[in-house]
Amino acid sequence: MNKAYLGLGTNMGDRLDYINSACEILSNNNNIKITNKSKLYETKAWGYTDQADFLNLCLEIETSLDKYELLKICQDVEQKLNRERIIRWGPRTIDVDILFFNDIILNNENLSLPHPRISERAFVLIPLMDLNQSLLIKGKVISEYLNSLTNEERDEVKEYIGDEKKPI
Repeated sequence: MNKAYLGLGTNMGDRLDYINSACEILSNNNNIKITNKSKLYETKAWGYTDQADFLNLCLEIETSLDKYELLKICQDVEQKLNRERIIRWGPRTIDVDILFFNDIILNNENLSLPHPRISERAFVLIPLMDLNQSLLIKGKVISEYLNSLTNEERDEVKEYIGDEKKPI
Protein backbone atom coordinates (compact mmCIF):
# COMPACT_ATOMS: atom_id res chain seq x y z
CA MET A 1 0.00 0.00 0.00
CA ASN A 2 1.06 3.55 -0.71
CA LYS A 3 0.61 6.42 1.72
CA ALA A 4 -0.28 9.82 0.36
CA TYR A 5 -1.42 13.18 1.64
CA LEU A 6 -3.98 15.24 -0.26
CA GLY A 7 -4.88 18.91 0.08
CA LEU A 8 -8.46 19.98 -0.64
CA GLY A 9 -9.71 23.53 -1.06
CA THR A 10 -12.82 25.36 -2.23
CA ASN A 11 -14.14 28.92 -2.24
CA MET A 12 -17.21 28.83 -4.47
CA GLY A 13 -20.85 28.01 -3.77
CA ASP A 14 -21.58 25.72 -0.85
CA ARG A 15 -17.97 25.26 0.18
CA LEU A 16 -18.70 22.69 2.87
CA ASP A 17 -20.75 20.63 0.44
CA TYR A 18 -17.89 20.64 -2.08
CA ILE A 19 -15.40 19.48 0.57
CA ASN A 20 -17.78 16.78 1.79
CA SER A 21 -18.56 15.65 -1.77
CA ALA A 22 -14.88 15.39 -2.66
CA CYS A 23 -14.18 13.34 0.49
CA GLU A 24 -17.14 11.09 -0.29
CA ILE A 25 -16.05 10.49 -3.90
CA LEU A 26 -12.54 9.64 -2.72
CA SER A 27 -13.74 7.34 0.06
CA ASN A 28 -16.08 5.52 -2.36
CA ASN A 29 -13.10 4.54 -4.51
CA ASN A 30 -12.17 0.94 -3.67
CA ASN A 31 -8.48 1.74 -4.16
CA ILE A 32 -8.42 4.58 -1.62
CA LYS A 33 -8.83 4.47 2.14
CA ILE A 34 -8.96 7.75 4.04
CA THR A 35 -7.00 7.04 7.22
CA ASN A 36 -7.03 10.51 8.77
CA LYS A 37 -8.47 13.99 8.20
CA SER A 38 -7.22 17.31 9.43
CA LYS A 39 -9.44 19.90 11.01
CA LEU A 40 -11.23 22.12 8.52
CA TYR A 41 -9.76 25.60 8.10
CA GLU A 42 -11.01 28.84 6.61
CA THR A 43 -8.28 30.78 4.88
CA LYS A 44 -7.72 33.95 2.92
CA ALA A 45 -7.05 33.54 -0.78
CA TRP A 46 -3.42 33.05 -1.79
CA GLY A 47 -1.85 34.27 -5.04
CA TYR A 48 -4.87 35.90 -6.66
CA THR A 49 -6.45 37.53 -3.60
CA ASP A 50 -9.54 39.23 -5.07
CA GLN A 51 -11.84 36.31 -4.26
CA ALA A 52 -13.79 34.67 -1.45
CA ASP A 53 -12.17 32.87 1.49
CA PHE A 54 -11.36 29.18 1.11
CA LEU A 55 -12.16 26.12 3.15
CA ASN A 56 -9.14 23.80 3.29
CA LEU A 57 -8.33 20.44 4.77
CA CYS A 58 -5.80 17.67 4.28
CA LEU A 59 -6.35 13.94 4.07
CA GLU A 60 -4.01 11.09 4.82
CA ILE A 61 -4.81 8.13 2.60
CA GLU A 62 -3.66 4.62 1.85
CA THR A 63 -4.00 3.56 -1.76
CA SER A 64 -3.15 0.70 -4.07
CA LEU A 65 -2.95 3.24 -6.91
CA ASP A 66 0.35 4.53 -8.21
CA LYS A 67 1.03 8.27 -8.14
CA TYR A 68 -0.23 8.90 -11.69
CA GLU A 69 -3.39 6.85 -11.17
CA LEU A 70 -4.05 8.85 -8.00
CA LEU A 71 -3.47 12.10 -9.90
CA LYS A 72 -6.09 10.99 -12.44
CA ILE A 73 -8.57 10.24 -9.64
CA CYS A 74 -7.94 13.70 -8.09
CA GLN A 75 -8.55 15.33 -11.47
CA ASP A 76 -11.69 13.25 -11.95
CA VAL A 77 -13.01 14.47 -8.57
CA GLU A 78 -12.39 18.06 -9.66
CA GLN A 79 -14.17 17.44 -12.95
CA LYS A 80 -17.17 15.76 -11.27
CA LEU A 81 -17.49 18.81 -9.02
CA ASN A 82 -17.32 21.25 -11.95
CA ARG A 83 -13.82 22.65 -11.42
CA GLU A 84 -12.93 25.22 -14.07
CA ARG A 85 -9.40 26.55 -14.48
CA ILE A 86 -9.85 30.14 -15.61
CA ILE A 87 -7.52 32.22 -13.42
CA ARG A 88 -4.30 30.83 -11.93
CA TRP A 89 -4.94 30.44 -8.18
CA GLY A 90 -8.45 31.72 -8.88
CA PRO A 91 -11.85 30.71 -7.51
CA ARG A 92 -12.70 27.03 -7.67
CA THR A 93 -15.44 24.64 -6.67
CA ILE A 94 -12.78 22.16 -5.54
CA ASP A 95 -9.07 21.65 -5.74
CA VAL A 96 -7.58 18.24 -4.92
CA ASP A 97 -3.78 18.19 -4.83
CA ILE A 98 -1.38 15.36 -4.09
CA LEU A 99 0.96 16.84 -1.50
CA PHE A 100 3.08 13.79 -0.69
CA PHE A 101 3.17 10.26 -2.11
CA ASN A 102 5.29 7.90 -0.01
CA ASP A 103 8.76 9.47 0.09
CA ILE A 104 8.88 10.07 -3.64
CA ILE A 105 10.64 13.15 -4.95
CA LEU A 106 9.56 13.89 -8.50
CA ASN A 107 9.35 16.91 -10.77
CA ASN A 108 7.99 16.57 -14.28
CA GLU A 109 5.37 18.28 -16.41
CA ASN A 110 2.58 16.08 -15.03
CA LEU A 111 3.36 15.86 -11.34
CA SER A 112 5.70 17.36 -8.74
CA LEU A 113 6.22 15.62 -5.39
CA PRO A 114 6.20 16.82 -2.76
CA HIS A 115 3.85 19.51 -4.04
CA PRO A 116 6.16 22.41 -4.98
CA ARG A 117 4.52 25.20 -2.96
CA ILE A 118 3.74 23.44 0.34
CA SER A 119 6.54 25.25 2.13
CA GLU A 120 5.02 28.67 1.27
CA ARG A 121 1.43 27.94 2.23
CA ALA A 122 0.21 28.09 5.78
CA PHE A 123 -3.19 26.84 4.59
CA VAL A 124 -1.50 23.55 3.64
CA LEU A 125 1.13 23.32 6.38
CA ILE A 126 -1.29 23.85 9.27
CA PRO A 127 -3.71 21.04 8.29
CA LEU A 128 -0.75 18.78 7.44
CA MET A 129 0.56 19.39 10.97
CA ASP A 130 -2.75 17.94 12.24
CA LEU A 131 -1.92 14.71 10.42
CA ASN A 132 1.83 14.18 10.59
CA GLN A 133 4.32 16.65 12.02
CA SER A 134 7.31 14.58 10.87
CA LEU A 135 6.74 15.04 7.12
CA LEU A 136 9.93 16.21 5.43
CA ILE A 137 10.62 18.54 2.52
CA LYS A 138 14.28 18.85 1.50
CA GLY A 139 15.37 17.37 4.83
CA LYS A 140 13.37 19.82 6.97
CA VAL A 141 10.21 18.99 8.92
CA ILE A 142 7.13 20.92 7.84
CA SER A 143 6.96 22.80 11.14
CA GLU A 144 10.22 24.54 10.21
CA TYR A 145 8.59 25.86 7.06
CA LEU A 146 5.50 26.92 9.01
CA ASN A 147 7.68 28.73 11.55
CA SER A 148 9.48 30.55 8.73
CA LEU A 149 6.22 32.15 7.55
CA THR A 150 5.12 35.50 8.91
CA ASN A 151 2.62 35.77 11.76
CA GLU A 152 0.24 37.38 9.28
CA GLU A 153 0.45 34.38 6.93
CA ARG A 154 -0.17 31.93 9.78
CA ASP A 155 -2.95 34.07 11.29
CA GLU A 156 -4.91 34.01 8.01
CA VAL A 157 -5.64 30.31 8.62
CA LYS A 158 -8.45 29.84 11.15
CA GLU A 159 -10.12 26.65 12.26
CA TYR A 160 -13.55 26.57 10.63
CA ILE A 161 -16.46 26.25 13.01
CA GLY A 162 -19.53 25.74 10.83
CA ASP A 163 -22.87 26.88 12.12
CA GLU A 164 -25.21 24.48 10.35
CA LYS A 165 -23.35 21.59 8.71
CA LYS A 166 -20.47 19.57 10.04
CA PRO A 167 -17.76 18.22 7.74
CA ILE A 168 -17.84 14.48 7.19
